Amino acid sequence: MVLIMVDIVLVKANNQKKIFQALSHVLSGIEPPLWLILNAAYLRDKGYSVAVVDAEAENLDFIETVSRVAGYKPKLISVVVCGTNPSASTVNMPGAGQFLELFKKTEPQIPTAICGLHPSALPERTAREEKVDFVIVGEGYYTHAELLEAVKAGVSREEYRKIKGLCYKIDDQVILTERQENVKDLGTLPMPAWDLLPMAKYRAHNWHCFSHIGERRPYAVLYTSLGCPFHCDFCCINSIFGGPGIRYRPTDKVIEEIDYLVKNHDVKNIKVLDELFAMNWPHVEAICDQLILRNYDLNIWVYGRIDTVKDYMLAKMKKAGINWIAYGMEAGSAKVRAGVTKGRFDNDMIKSVVDMTHNAGIEVVSNFIFGLPDDDLSTMQETLTLAKELNCAYANFYCAMAYPGSKLYDEAVQKKWPLPSTWLGYAQFSEDTFPLPTKYLSSGQVLRFRDDAFDDYYSDPRYLARMEKLFGPLAVEHIKEMGAIRLRRKYYNS
Repeated sequence: MVLIMVDIVLVKANNQKKIFQALSHVLSGIEPPLWLILNAAYLRDKGYSVAVVDAEAENLDFIETVSRVAGYKPKLISVVVCGTNPSASTVNMPGAGQFLELFKKTEPQIPTAICGLHPSALPERTAREEKVDFVIVGEGYYTHAELLEAVKAGVSREEYRKIKGLCYKIDDQVILTERQENVKDLGTLPMPAWDLLPMAKYRAHNWHCFSHIGERRPYAVLYTSLGCPFHCDFCCINSIFGGPGIRYRPTDKVIEEIDYLVKNHDVKNIKVLDELFAMNWPHVEAICDQLILRNYDLNIWVYGRIDTVKDYMLAKMKKAGINWIAYGMEAGSAKVRAGVTKGRFDNDMIKSVVDMTHNAGIEVVSNFIFGLPDDDLSTMQETLTLAKELNCAYANFYCAMAYPGSKLYDEAVQKKWPLPSTWLGYAQFSEDTFPLPTKYLSSGQVLRFRDDAFDDYYSDPRYLARMEKLFGPLAVEHIKEMGAIRLRRKYYNS
């Protein structure tokens, strides 16, 4: 069936079941693909006709996705390997790759591209290994537009060398052009193309809605800044931006978007995807002041950092509807944190900041990593002990992964440490999860400790008592159902 013909279709492939196993049915969030609609809005603003297909939200299989995309008769398609956060892009590569392979077999005449954090980290490898015509490096705005114009003009393969931020093959030679510059003034970008998404399909993370567990829809994500000025060894987010740094979006643009989401889509649950929202106080305060004036009764979660959040920020953030802050504690051992250049705070400071946040009425998502290079069983137990002592409303327990684009990945490749044999092995909740081994522990030991720690934390009577006091019996029942799911793992014995 032919839909409205467009110049370009931006695609998010669906691989939820393999990434999340049984968690994908109810517990995991279904997040709007922000990078798709950021690029869609930019291209539409430049006069191109654009469509978006979010196969994950619509639960389309690969055949259905190919049919839907081909129905638009596009001049170009671009698969966005979604995710700005460290763990959210590489894990989507298997789904993106399978879709591209099937699409190329079915519609060989339509040029294909792939973009996102992972392709930006490994452009040449992606160009060699995936059935794709072009790899877009960086944020994608300018490169998408120039590539689309070149495709429509029918230029030769050699002519694509003039386009910045592009990687592609001529015969067996891989060409990587000069990196494209980032958008300097984020205020010049149009509002993301929310109208192109199936907004009723998106679902907030379960913990984000513990106070209203049956009302996880509608859900939206937005950015107020792009980039991060820090460079933790385990983090890969700066691959898409070309290095450390942060750019801020004007307050009026942020508020305009929130106004739109509330008034047009009845959005209450919002994630701010900025790596460090709770840092630049004038920026935060200006946004909070406008939200307080509107009194929308929002349920927002943001990221903060233990050594950047201040007590004077929290009361106004809470009043603006920020109910959750995610902090990266990473490890309970100072030595382990220092080993990955995240050692600017100690456990006393962690406890103080968590107490300060709780006192402001904001709940904490505590993020911990098991299996960093200096971890052994005793230091991982220190991490679990700290997590249970903090007793936050939600704790993310990750295994250390050497994500492409991180210093840890470069070190792992250089030193020939064992890495996952497939990109799905980087997915924290998949059957194929294969963590980085430490100096003292195997991958299997790290993985088993992580899964046992998760069970320990969420079955702890002290934790459950706090959850019932905060959120009531429905939330506790939901948490127990979550804890009853045991993930299948291939590599416990590795």
